Amino acid sequence: MTSFTFHSQTFTALPTGALHWPTQNALLVADLHLGKSERMARRGGALLPPYESQATLARLAQDLHATAATQLIALGDTFDDDAAQTALDPMARTALDQITTRHECHWVTGNHDPNAPGQASLTIGGLTLRHIAGNGPDISGHYHPKITLAGRRLPAFLLGTDHLILPAYGAYTGGLDADHPALATLIPDGCAITTGKRTRMVPLSRGSSLHKYPGGRARQRSGGKAPQ
Repeated sequence: MTSFTFHSQTFTALPTGALHWPTQNALLVADLHLGKSERMARRGGALLPPYESQATLARLAQDLHATAATQLIALGDTFDDDAAQTALDPMARTALDQITTRHECHWVTGNHDPNAPGQASLTIGGLTLRHIAGNGPDISGHYHPKITLAGRRLPAFLLGTDHLILPAYGAYTGGLDADHPALATLIPDGCAITTGKRTRMVPLSRGSSLHKYPGGRARQRSGGKAPQ
């Protein structure tokens, strides 16, 4: 796990792609895309094993338990499309219901599920939580950022002056490279925090520093020394 500050708020990036906000007792996730395999089959796309929703929700339940978070904040595209809300398989539906029953849940709508129950954005601690980055400082998702490190392309958090972008939390999700113009424009300098077996903070440009960067400070909590 990697802890860092962003606009005076302390967060911890988890290896799963979830973001823990201890002072709010909240866990933030983006882009679960629940029901993607069903949506692809329904629309005549590739047939995928229909277990991604269960796997995503099981991982989410584990993260909620591990962090003891009482709030869940989902930053949009919780469902792969609006129809997927009612098309979840019974096991995934039960898992989702258990999460919503046990936690205070805040749902931000995304471009894939614009008609899902929820809101376009919310503001907590001076930060706007939304699906697509806008006027910062904000925390968002949408782009499914990835970074290539040691020959491996990994989902990653991107951290800049006024934007904190979460990786996609759901299974079967693609991604956009961190150097893509859309992301480079939002975060020209800053850091990426990789996910996977462990988190690792790396600079996004030569002008970045791992311990001091626009928008805050960072420290590596575990998984080895942060690269210099």
